[in-house]
Amino acid sequence: MNKRQIVAQLLIGLGSLNMLLGAGLHLFAGYPLVVAGLAASNLNPELANAMRAVFLMIGLMWIVIAVVTLIAAFTRTQIRRVLVLFCGLSHLSAIPLWVRLMGWFIGNEMFLLSAVLITCGGLLLPPAEP
Repeated sequence: MNKRQIVAQLLIGLGSLNMLLGAGLHLFAGYPLVVAGLAASNLNPELANAMRAVFLMIGLMWIVIAVVTLIAAFTRTQIRRVLVLFCGLSHLSAIPLWVRLMGWFIGNEMFLLSAVLITCGGLLLPPAEP
């Protein structure tokens, strides 16, 4: 294993760890606040249920992205670089929409850092060996 691969895996690991931390904060700290806010609102019950479901699905999606990225980065598969770059760039592409809809806050900054670290790590991964 050369230094380039070590640095790539370190960046991917840090980005994924940060994403897992952000997903945990989203699910365990944010979800109770969303439930309380929706309960106090005058929103249609079906829409409130949909909001809760979307909130949970987003947090779970971040966990899946982080786990897939970690598995791809630390196993010797031919498509690992493609998987890591796909996960990093897909996450990075969603951030402008989040910022446009919600503005800047610590969650956006955490996930921006995760996406940049994962994408940079994916670019540093050595090409697949046949």
